[in-house]
Amino acid sequence: MSRVRVLSMLGIVVAICAACAADPIAPGSSPARASFDPALVAKGAQLSAIANCQVCHTAAGGRSFAGGRPLHTPFGTLYGTNITPDPDTGIGRWSEEAFRRALREGVDREGRHLYPAFPYEYYTRLADEDIRALYAYLMTREPVPQQNRPHELRPPFNVRGLLAMWKSLYFERGAFRADATRSAQWNRGAYLVNGPGHCSACHTPRNFLGAEEKSRLFAGGEAEGWHGPALNAESPSPVPWNAEQLFKYLRTGLDELHAIAAGPMEPVVRNLASVPEDDVRAMAAYLETLAGPPTAERRKRAETALAQATRAPRGNGRGAELYAGACGLCHDHGREAGSGGALHLALGTAMTIPTSANLLRITLEGIAPPEGHTGRAMPGFANALTDAQLKDLMAYIRSEFGRAPAWTDVDAQLARIREGR
Repeated sequence: MSRVRVLSMLGIVVAICAACAADPIAPGSSPARASFDPALVAKGAQLSAIANCQVCHTAAGGRSFAGGRPLHTPFGTLYGTNITPDPDTGIGRWSEEAFRRALREGVDREGRHLYPAFPYEYYTRLADEDIRALYAYLMTREPVPQQNRPHELRPPFNVRGLLAMWKSLYFERGAFRADATRSAQWNRGAYLVNGPGHCSACHTPRNFLGAEEKSRLFAGGEAEGWHGPALNAESPSPVPWNAEQLFKYLRTGLDELHAIAAGPMEPVVRNLASVPEDDVRAMAAYLETLAGPPTAERRKRAETALAQATRAPRGNGRGAELYAGACGLCHDHGREAGSGGALHLALGTAMTIPTSANLLRITLEGIAPPEGHTGRAMPGFANALTDAQLKDLMAYIRSEFGRAPAWTDVDAQLARIREGR
């Protein structure tokens, strides 16, 4: 087929998709802050924390909800938009109807399709009263006059009209449906995890067009260069999670038998610390059921990991020497009560997942609480270890603590991280 014919056909597809755009909703006047019930605003604040709204819509060092934060994807870079009530550059002239349509249908006030980096795939399940609360909360934030930064996407992904085709293939609009055979707590957790929390967005694999593989929900995904481990029966956690451990982790980012929250999970945990305890417990109760009761194989794997965590590491060579010098002082002691000890690596998920991405990022960048916050920390070794040393260290840790074949992506992941991707 000739290039001219291909371009012609593509133009026809774009025109058809553009014709599928929705009608604009007329701009209104910014609602007065006093017009919103304080209780509704407070509820919206809690839902916004669960949904992680501030994180995605706030640039580093920028004003809250004013946009500009980059999200790097396989298709290019998208930037969080200004969702403050500024009437000219934010959503101050959006009615509640326009706001609801954006969350439920992925269409902005002007009728344009929104990129699914804005997780309307999940927000479509939100109840009317929760959308009303989110609207009340955002409309009572400080207005910030800041223009949205244009997305930087590669062709043809920069053609917004093509999103109509993507939606026709992958977007399932619909309300949350409770399971009558489950408890009220479980259903609340299912709603929060699959609706505002949009947890599967990071913990489910995606196809070549960025859509969730629905047949593999919670089987592990990628977010901002990090691997979101599987939360279902494929969970790579050496020690299976229970609801109490999940609650502690979601609330504090730390559990005695599991790794500390890092990367994109750190702000999630920080936000969940501010929401009602009952909601976090409900999320934990639901998440526990995704993996199901531990099988005999998983119980045996846990016994092996727990036994290994009581003894000194084995092996020799450059990787073992590097581990002893850079890691062992903290990690060999495990998390002793009242100490600054770190998790024994036999219990860590970063060693058992199918990619070296997380362990490399933690080793290079370290872990540190946000400025002004307290919490456990680990130094980064980006300037202390050469690439050759890092590769030796990764090989040793994967073999000794992950008890698995060597990763094949270390070179590619290392280059990606060094380049800031």
